[in-house]
Amino acid sequence: MSFFTYCPNCKSTHFTFENNFRFQCNDCDFVYYHNIAAAVAVIFTFEEAVLFTVRNVDPDKGKLDLPGGFIDPKETAEEAACREIKEELGITVSTQDLRYITTSPNDYLYKNVPYRTMDIFYECPLVSKTVSVTAKDEIQELIWLNKKEINLERIGFKSIRKVIGEFYCQ
Repeated sequence: MSFFTYCPNCKSTHFTFENNFRFQCNDCDFVYYHNIAAAVAVIFTFEEAVLFTVRNVDPDKGKLDLPGGFIDPKETAEEAACREIKEELGITVSTQDLRYITTSPNDYLYKNVPYRTMDIFYECPLVSKTVSVTAKDEIQELIWLNKKEINLERIGFKSIRKVIGEFYCQ
């Protein structure tokens, strides 16, 4: 599947788009690399529980997710995590509160454009379970799950399933 119907430079319909990664026009030789987008996710923990969000938007509306989002230009991953947490949950977290976990590739289909992401995961322990949603357009609800109760099939994105499965479901 290609989301291009013509070359953005010369409007030709003679192009290749290998693996939704490298677009090349056969007429004007325009080349575009559809590189990965960087995103962050924060795994909030309290005792033996992990905080999940329930997505209120596609992709994966109604599935479990983690707080986070895409990194803006000129922003570090840690700054993006703190900004996203403030926007989504109203919590002020400092970069020193975040503990790096790992990275994992993901696929993110948004408005029929297939994005590949590199998701960067952080853990942030909380001193209480008192958290609320401030981005109700993005998040239906918050759910605390004991590590032993996590059903990976309820999680929307493969990167989150992988990381939660490897690090939190022992």
